Amino acid sequence: MTERPIRIFGDPVLKTPTEEILVIDEKIRALVEDLLDSVKIPGRAGVAATQIGVGLRAFSYNVHGDVGYILNPRIVETQGELELVEEGCLSIPNLWFRTPRFPYAKVEGIDLDGNVLVLEGEGLMAQALQHECDHLDGMVYLDRLDQPTRKEAMRQVRESDWF
Repeated sequence: MTERPIRIFGDPVLKTPTEEILVIDEKIRALVEDLLDSVKIPGRAGVAATQIGVGLRAFSYNVHGDVGYILNPRIVETQGELELVEEGCLSIPNLWFRTPRFPYAKVEGIDLDGNVLVLEGEGLMAQALQHECDHLDGMVYLDRLDQPTRKEAMRQVRESDWF
């Protein structure tokens, strides 16, 4: 299909929890194609449906050359202690902050055939799974920052040329 434009912080779709996908039809197949085309751009680790303006529970990922998607994902397991990792977001361009994330995450959902799909990983994959599920729950990574860091982040957002 096509790469879709990324919605920017301030767009209400980014703060709205998504709807479960109940029927897999041509509309959903087209959404998955658009998510995959949108995540293949260099430097992108994931794209949630909300980031392309769609309020459905789906995301694509591109981690170390492994590209895929998942429908109706839910985090079912995390392991380890929260660690502060450098994180950015396509919807909050050019800003990076140390964000608490678990070093391991496991997500369950379905594929386009309705089969159970399990994604799991450590490092960047764990971070991407948590980040994209947050988007689908109506959160952005700034929501996870401690109060002083969030205050600074919001100052930088307000002073950015894109806000």
